[in-house]
Amino acid sequence: MRAPYDPQVLNPAGFAGATKRPISLLLIEDDQGDAILVEELISEAGADISVEWAASMAIAQEKLAVHRPDCVLLDLNLPDANGVAAVDRVAKLDAGLPIVVLTGLNDQHFGMSAMASGAQDYLVKGHVEPETLHRSVLYAIERKRTELTAVDLHTSQMRAQENARLERALLPLPLLDDDPGVEIVMQYRPSRENALLGGDFYDMVQTPDGTVHVMVGDVAGHGPDEAALGAALRIAWRALTFAGLRGNDRMRRLEQVLRAERAGTGIFATVLSIAMWPDSRGFTAVRAGHPGMLLHGPGTVEWVEPPAGPALGLGAQQWPLNELELPDGHGLVLLTDGLFEGHSGIGEKRLGEDGLLELARSIAELPGPEFVAGLIEGAEARAASHGGMTDDIAVLRVERTRR
Repeated sequence: MRAPYDPQVLNPAGFAGATKRPISLLLIEDDQGDAILVEELISEAGADISVEWAASMAIAQEKLAVHRPDCVLLDLNLPDANGVAAVDRVAKLDAGLPIVVLTGLNDQHFGMSAMASGAQDYLVKGHVEPETLHRSVLYAIERKRTELTAVDLHTSQMRAQENARLERALLPLPLLDDDPGVEIVMQYRPSRENALLGGDFYDMVQTPDGTVHVMVGDVAGHGPDEAALGAALRIAWRALTFAGLRGNDRMRRLEQVLRAERAGTGIFATVLSIAMWPDSRGFTAVRAGHPGMLLHGPGTVEWVEPPAGPALGLGAQQWPLNELELPDGHGLVLLTDGLFEGHSGIGEKRLGEDGLLELARSIAELPGPEFVAGLIEGAEARAASHGGMTDDIAVLRVERTRR
């Protein structure tokens, strides 16, 4: 004999379902007889499904505020909602809920319309077998999961495309005269997978007096915050350069920009900025905690490390201004420490500046573009046995083309 019927909750017992936990089903149905029939169909299917009954959309809304089911079985003819509007009501309450609609024999077109509006399946009352109901619920849950996964994937792809476009827009393009009097070779490799920008940054511009300014920098870290800060510093450096600021005046302004833009008080950045005078071998170099440079000539490479001041972000106000000469036929190679902080392939030993210089001298006969590529490839080859390079890399080679 059937136990007393609770018009709000259906609790079938002893189901032998294959899932790890019972499926929770919310039945929104105003007809008590049809609700009992659904209970019996689930019981006959042996499905591990717990059913909660709501006799109206208003009651369903109250229940959904307390508990989220795995699936909704929805009658399309309710006293307070019917047809596609009923599907829309449930979707507005929770857009992620799978929905199976129940229709009358003469209203199958409503079922198709409901599916077009977001339901995952429909069943015709009076023509539902136990296994059909069980399979429809499982199918609706899986189909909704697939739909949501596809939406998430599409959103991620769109976000990745937008990020790539933004990063590409932030990558510097040389702003030089048609005949700048220099040849610049650039290589940039961020450590973040599928990224275009990292914490390293660089730029090169030519001011109206013909001076070529080249800069390379490195924000501590290599995540998105560091990439954003690097882009801000690069843009600020370009603007300050065109505004006529040089040496310590420019560095002090970059210090202010860094402090205003950084995500945390402990973040700092290193910068090396050079200015190559027109029609002259002379150039100036200002180092804010940044590594030195390589001087690459025909078959020779030397390490150049002019006096430096503290990194940006540490409160410094003065940095040495160094005046140097670049011999004819030689190029200056500006770089970030990601190039030499990787492993050398021997135990846990790092490549280091000495190892980088040895590598550079082994390929010194190569012309500028091949030399830059060879530096990076050589460092990567040495670090391959330790999982490869783990830091951002920026390398720029600058050589005069006028004698």
